[in-house]
Amino acid sequence: MIPLAVPNLTGREKEYLNNCIDTTYVSSVGEYVTRLEKMTADEAENNYAVATSSGTTGLHVTLLASGVKAEELVIVPAFTFIASANAVAHCGAIPWIMDIRDMDWCLDPDLVRSELEQNCVIREGKLIHKADGRRVAAIMPVYTLGNIPNMQKFQAMAKEYGIPLIVDAACAIGALYNGEPFGKLADVSVISFNGNKTITSGGGGMVVGNDKELIDRIRHLTTTARVGIEYDFDMVGYNYRMTNIQAAVGCAQMERLEEFVKRKREIRHFYASAFECLVDMGISLFRETPGGSCWLSGLVLPKGKTLDDVRRITGRLREKGIESRAFWKPVHLQKPFKSVPCILKGVAEDLWGRIVTLPCSTNITNAELEYVAGSMKEVLKNEL
Repeated sequence: MIPLAVPNLTGREKEYLNNCIDTTYVSSVGEYVTRLEKMTADEAENNYAVATSSGTTGLHVTLLASGVKAEELVIVPAFTFIASANAVAHCGAIPWIMDIRDMDWCLDPDLVRSELEQNCVIREGKLIHKADGRRVAAIMPVYTLGNIPNMQKFQAMAKEYGIPLIVDAACAIGALYNGEPFGKLADVSVISFNGNKTITSGGGGMVVGNDKELIDRIRHLTTTARVGIEYDFDMVGYNYRMTNIQAAVGCAQMERLEEFVKRKREIRHFYASAFECLVDMGISLFRETPGGSCWLSGLVLPKGKTLDDVRRITGRLREKGIESRAFWKPVHLQKPFKSVPCILKGVAEDLWGRIVTLPCSTNITNAELEYVAGSMKEVLKNEL
């Protein structure tokens, strides 16, 4: 089976893991945690970084440290992995779901501005949603597939309304915006090192930013809010620390970041070339913004096709030894979030049931790519 997206562990991972065992530094203290924080901060061109147990826990403590409280609203795109909305709910807050743009599959900044202008008001220095009186506590764009939307528009809104701009940059490591790393585009960005990401530590995440006071508050929350070496705590904290073992794998991976992102882009461009002949059938490719990290690759079936078509196609590919899948079901269609406020234009709902993800591991061979492309063309010819 040619896998969809698996880790490429052919660097110094074993060497660094053995060092953890030899030195007995296997838990949340050790040289690799500090090293990975510095490597990630440097890559994002941020001053500070905090390693966390996952991208989700990183988002959770970032929202808390940024002042998000229970029953407040946080703007989240409809099309994202459910962890984005879960992190908001973990704060006791409510995701305010808004649609995406088809051009980049990211949160629509014009839609957000329209909603803030028409349905919110500033009262006593707070941005309040007029219909229910809730405070709008943050805007949280997602860098979908490593694509970066028009961040100047989000920056302007955050500044104008005085609310934090927090980015779910889970799969965006290595992505560029106007030729520069993405770290300076938001108050805080949160990266995932899950096993299917371009860079992995097996699990874990990283919070990066330039506000030392905010980053220190995030670090304090992730380390059980402990004060000093004795058992004193000054608030309810969380054990959200990354282990040295995880960070050891992450450091070995980060040493090859440029190589891995280059390969991800090559794979995306290979598929673009291979499937160009299918455009007349209504087939389209995954969106890619300039400098995007191209985390996953695949195809979008023609308008009118459904999740049943995707399932049938992925089943045929599986018979040929190729792993492929459908993609994210929009947040507002998920059972835990069916009653949250939503502003939709139909983009996410139309899109999600037509996506087919294709193998794009950084260690996939060119011969395997040719086989995948040829098999996909054959399946589409028979199924569409």
